[in-house]
Amino acid sequence: MAYAVIMPKAGMAMEEGTIMKWLKQEGDKVEAGEPLLEIHTDKVSMEVEAEAGGILLKILRQEGDVVPVTQTIAYIGETGEDISAAPAVPLKEKEYASKADKSDTFYDVIVIGGGPAGYVAAIKASQLGGRVALVEKDTVGGTCLNRGCIPTKAYLRNAELIDNLKTSADRGIILDTESLRIDMEKAVDYKNRVVSSLTTGVDGLLRSNNVRLYSGIGKISGEKQVTVNGDVVLDGGSIIVAGGSKAARISIPGIESPLVLTSDEALNLKKIPESLVIIGGGVIGIELATVFQAYGTQVTVVEIAGRILPGMDEEISETLSKVLSRKGIKLMTGVSLESVSELEGGLSLELQDHGALKASMALLSVGRVPDMEGFGNMKPESHRGRIKVNEYMETSIKGIYAPGDINGMKMLAHAAFKMGETAAENAMGNKAVFKSNNIPSCVYTIPEVASVGLTEAETKDRKDICIGKFPFSSNSRALAAGEYEGFVKVIADNKYGEILGVHIVGPGAAELINEAAVLMEMEITVHELSGTVHGHPTYSEAIMEAAADCLGRSIHLPGNS
Repeated sequence: MAYAVIMPKAGMAMEEGTIMKWLKQEGDKVEAGEPLLEIHTDKVSMEVEAEAGGILLKILRQEGDVVPVTQTIAYIGETGEDISAAPAVPLKEKEYASKADKSDTFYDVIVIGGGPAGYVAAIKASQLGGRVALVEKDTVGGTCLNRGCIPTKAYLRNAELIDNLKTSADRGIILDTESLRIDMEKAVDYKNRVVSSLTTGVDGLLRSNNVRLYSGIGKISGEKQVTVNGDVVLDGGSIIVAGGSKAARISIPGIESPLVLTSDEALNLKKIPESLVIIGGGVIGIELATVFQAYGTQVTVVEIAGRILPGMDEEISETLSKVLSRKGIKLMTGVSLESVSELEGGLSLELQDHGALKASMALLSVGRVPDMEGFGNMKPESHRGRIKVNEYMETSIKGIYAPGDINGMKMLAHAAFKMGETAAENAMGNKAVFKSNNIPSCVYTIPEVASVGLTEAETKDRKDICIGKFPFSSNSRALAAGEYEGFVKVIADNKYGEILGVHIVGPGAAELINEAAVLMEMEITVHELSGTVHGHPTYSEAIMEAAADCLGRSIHLPGNS
């Protein structure tokens, strides 16, 4: 028997909906509960699921049509079946957002936020057998995928190519012209295509794992209850708030000038600025300094701390500073910004005790702060603006979890992935613990920087440590590639040889650090690491050699005699 598919009433105040996309076409086989189409109302975007299995016999209303609620839009039945006698309602008429029909709006887990922590948590919870809803106010993928990690890597690859071209003559590759032009329209378009490809992939992963997507602002509105755009009400067994973070601001005169950019705006510039002052010498600031310097911009970095990348090992920071300065990036550390004012054609930035800097534009890059919007009026315990969680990612309110940037433990996308998995495991009734000891940090400069574990400064009060170093200038692969700046540093416990920290500045550092992180997690000692056989010639040999240097046994370093 054929059944009609109707425009659902997705909210108590809803009167009509727009068909955004049919996910099935006439003649397609449809399973009960399978997403059939996407609709949009003035409050929410959502998928409509098939109430009955069969063949999609007829689509009555097309994409872009505005349809009143309960009006028939399609028919499902068996091939060749007469639809003229089909009932005017499906098997079970749904009010998707009505509190009265909890069977449809109840989820085992509701996730607010579709960034690295949120979408991973949603997929994991579904894999564990849960009925899962995810609410996202923007595009899935979060800041990392849309406006952070991924877009900057597309631009940093451009910087690497430019850097290689500048040194190609030394390798016998002669360019007929010395001029180089950056087409920012194409650069932005390429970056956007990369982002779109990945966000589409994440969207597909969520759908293939039967995660119900709601487009809108999700907020906790009561005990185990979430509203979407203040209208659609969802009930849940557990709630995971993965709101991520937003760019931090500083309160100084003139900082609101449109010429003071955020990283979002900097990544969409269609014209390369002649000069740029970057306020903040942390990871984002230094990565974008690398990009714009390669593009031909005169770059100055102003950092209030005594050095750039203040969270990294000091020797690593000093080495990178020398390389960046040699490339033409001006680094001003231990300097604070007092005010910003607009001049004809640019900005004047007044520095404390260092006069004024003039530039075409400025980029504000002073870190990120948790986005608490998803908690609504609920107030879980927090510290300095960050949600406090235990090792299970659970907040002070039982059944509510907060993985990712929102808890401020490790504001890194790869840490958020694991936090999201941990939160989902526990939300579904399992016991999983998040361990933060051996999570690597990476900075995608030229050369790259990466770190895991304790820095040398953090071990300064310990007398039982050994430090081994191996320079890339002694690594055959690095010499052949012409990328021999930097070194690998291994910090270990003297008594047992436990690896306490590994710090790298040099080629492929962001890839190499993962070997170190795995070895540390497995509690491999420098004795065992130095005894392994690495492929030759490879950059990774430098890790083995640095471990051997901890023991005074590096073969490819000069002897002390």
